[in-house]
Amino acid sequence: MHSSPQTGVTAADTRRSRSSTAPDASRFIPHVQGLRAIAVLFVVIYHFWPGRLSGGYVGVDIFFVISGFLITAHLMRELTATGRVNLGQFWARRARRLLPASLLVLMVCAIAVSTPYLMPTSFLPGELKEIIASTFYVENWFLAFNSADYLANAGNPTTVQHYWSLSLEEQFYVIWPLMMLLAAWIAVKWFRGARLKAVIVAIAIVTLASFVFNVIYTITNPAPAYFVTFGRMWQFGVGAILALVPALRVRNAWLSFLLGWGGILALLYTAFAFDARTPFPGYMAAIPTLGAAAIIAASNTDRWWYPTRLLAIAPMRFTGDISYSLYLWHWPLIVIAPTVPFWGLTIYHRVALLAICFLLAWLTKRFVEDPARSWKVLTSRRPRVTLFASLAAMVLVAGVAGAGWAANASTYQQGIAAIQKVQENPPACFGAASVLDPSCAGTTSDEILPSPNFANVDSPARTDCFVQLNDATPVGCEFGSKDADAPHIALVGDSHAFQLIDSFAAIAEREGWRLTTYFKGACPWNTTSLSTGGAFGAACDDWRAAVGEKLAADDFDAVFTAAISNTPFDSAGYASEHDAAVAGYREAWSTMTSRGVPVITVVDNPVWETDPNKCLRTRDAARCAGDRSDVLVEKDPLRAAAAATEGVTLLDFTDVFCDGSSCSPVVGGANVYRDQDHLTVTFVRTLEPQYTEALRRAIDDGVQ
Repeated sequence: MHSSPQTGVTAADTRRSRSSTAPDASRFIPHVQGLRAIAVLFVVIYHFWPGRLSGGYVGVDIFFVISGFLITAHLMRELTATGRVNLGQFWARRARRLLPASLLVLMVCAIAVSTPYLMPTSFLPGELKEIIASTFYVENWFLAFNSADYLANAGNPTTVQHYWSLSLEEQFYVIWPLMMLLAAWIAVKWFRGARLKAVIVAIAIVTLASFVFNVIYTITNPAPAYFVTFGRMWQFGVGAILALVPALRVRNAWLSFLLGWGGILALLYTAFAFDARTPFPGYMAAIPTLGAAAIIAASNTDRWWYPTRLLAIAPMRFTGDISYSLYLWHWPLIVIAPTVPFWGLTIYHRVALLAICFLLAWLTKRFVEDPARSWKVLTSRRPRVTLFASLAAMVLVAGVAGAGWAANASTYQQGIAAIQKVQENPPACFGAASVLDPSCAGTTSDEILPSPNFANVDSPARTDCFVQLNDATPVGCEFGSKDADAPHIALVGDSHAFQLIDSFAAIAEREGWRLTTYFKGACPWNTTSLSTGGAFGAACDDWRAAVGEKLAADDFDAVFTAAISNTPFDSAGYASEHDAAVAGYREAWSTMTSRGVPVITVVDNPVWETDPNKCLRTRDAARCAGDRSDVLVEKDPLRAAAAATEGVTLLDFTDVFCDGSSCSPVVGGANVYRDQDHLTVTFVRTLEPQYTEALRRAIDDGVQ
């Protein structure tokens, strides 16, 4: 894509040179390479230390602007010079530039995820599906259709989830030249050959339409909006317009200075001020997008302190040169490294892993990226040879992924069957019974069920009962007895209430009760607004209000609720966030207790920094224990809200999870966690006797 920088051209010559008919974006602009470095460092640091650079995800937005600028300039030069674009050559060059390194990393990922020693076998179906989607550059659509939330902290992201942006760029490389050619054809046929003007108008229309779509879609469907192609085209369009309109590239010394530093400050602001709660991409994405465009537009290089000169220093240019391979390698290593024996999560491990990422990126650039661009076996032949070779390589990677599934399918099926078996027929003194049943005192178990390789799939099946993101629909699900006179209980709350659904459905069925459930992710049953605010905060408030109306309109004998203990609440009007949470719980519960309906709640389970199964796959359970101070919230608002509150019963299973000094991810042979804070269905089932007894008492006694 880049040629060598021109030599023998003075700064004054550069300032004077303009073209009146075609874009004059240089084939190589040193400070744009520095901007690439900023983009990739934002993303890498965000993924290594999200708490330190909470908005580093905007790095991909910077890449989109750069691609729009460089690719449009390249295409317009050819279109202006020849009246056409050789699509075959263009796509062949793109394939030689991007596919070798991309497919190499995908091949490594396919092998790694197929190796149980490196990755949990239960991850395999999801991993291989996304590897194949990434191989054929549709990963962004795969994630969009599956409503993945890229900025969410929970869940198990795959080794290739970051390929969504590469997929989107590849789609841009297909769509953009076709659109420019269509605009040029219309110009020749109807507008006296004004190709440049026609292309500018076409791109401006697409850019504006894409931005409007992006803003609206982010409000209505935030998760898929992050990945959908048309919702991102405007960012390429901003770079494209900058390439097509030379007057936008500022050569005046002071204006260039202010524009460049203003762009850098805008990017730094987004990197440190944005986080997972920012409505993104939406209108907020305009800040990093215009910031990147401002840096590109600042063209004056007269003084060393100008951004154009500072971004062109050797370390920045080196990082920009390896940015593509660095982006490819860093995420798979971050996902895989914690599961490798003896590899911890200390600052030293992270820094060492970062150094490995840079080394792999340089090696890939030196021995894969650069040689592939000039392979004579491809460059000396027609473009279709490159394209067919690329397709063959993609099929090969997909075949390796398929072979990985074939080699592990039997193990996967056995693991799933083992989970079903232990839930239907648990061993004696299993799970919570080993602590709560006096007859089990002193019993131990060396086996861990479900296996750490399969714990993450031991999750509730009724996901249709669970509302997420900006959806405020009060979805109610019914279980148990259909008899209108049967005792009626409700289970309400966030994902920590949803993790109980299978057990409560089984209890209702056994006891002949009616069960109604209402769940929304990260939205506890509480009247205090979340501190997150924005569209999600508003959706949470709306959902709570709607659920409150549903609860008030029906006759319940008891309500059970649970919630994660570290939910961020708005502290306005209260002494602290804790006090705000406590007041909100009490007010929500009073809507039921004031009517004589008892409420039962439970102290939250320990919450880990990372999924303890990563440790359990390579170490003994005793070595995977966590200090109480690290995994337990010092002041659980649920405990405080229930204290001395009439009509509210508090269950506390802390002693099941923890002893006097530490908490264990394995209790009585039962694997407690499916991720860093959600319980396995298998373990929850071992608490059913306690849940059943608490519900019976509440139904029988009512509000005392």
